[in-house]
Amino acid sequence: MAKESIMVVEDEDDIRELLRYNLTKEGYRVACAASGEEALNISSSALPDLVLLDLMLPGMDGLEVCRRLKREPRTRQIPIIMFTAKGEEADIVIGLELGADDYITKPFSPRVLLARIRTALRRRQAKPPEEGEPLRIKDLVIDPGRHEVRLAGQPLELTRTEFFLLHRLARRPGWVFTRSQIVQELHGDDFAVTERSIDVHMVGLRKKLGPFGKFLETVRGIGYRLKG
Repeated sequence: MAKESIMVVEDEDDIRELLRYNLTKEGYRVACAASGEEALNISSSALPDLVLLDLMLPGMDGLEVCRRLKREPRTRQIPIIMFTAKGEEADIVIGLELGADDYITKPFSPRVLLARIRTALRRRQAKPPEEGEPLRIKDLVIDPGRHEVRLAGQPLELTRTEFFLLHRLARRPGWVFTRSQIVQELHGDDFAVTERSIDVHMVGLRKKLGPFGKFLETVRGIGYRLKG
């Protein structure tokens, strides 16, 4: 059975062909675009299952392509993995806040990229848990209905903010949340927090989680994710 289709949006010929070769070798169906405009034309006629998107494109840049794909109902749910050069942290944050699912920096390992693709496709297929549904990750159980957290069967005493942070990350394991996204969600629930205070809350949360705290990963310059 044919694997999923992937659209590669990359203006450098050698990188684009390298990606085409490796993805085709893995059994994926591959469509390539050398510009943002071409990528939008392809996606409008044949929806890909995932998009690999370079941010530095001639004409329309990758951030604008991401914005347009996430704005349209037909393409909103397509996972997007961004390619970035090292040091483009600001663009990574913007891309994630626009709805991109992940990013990888150049130069990249094809094996790492393939692993990221498989993870993004699995997340797309998996139905997110309902807001009030208990979550279980390894020995951790989060019950939002009861507002309880148990680790290896033992209850944890978390603050309201710590509980919110843990629950949000646990609903999307592996998903990178920017500090700005977290603050916006918290403000919506009348929490008084800033981007810097998120780091303080995370320190306290990790301490309470003990050895499990290592699964709360800091994505330098971006935000946080819970390693699934």
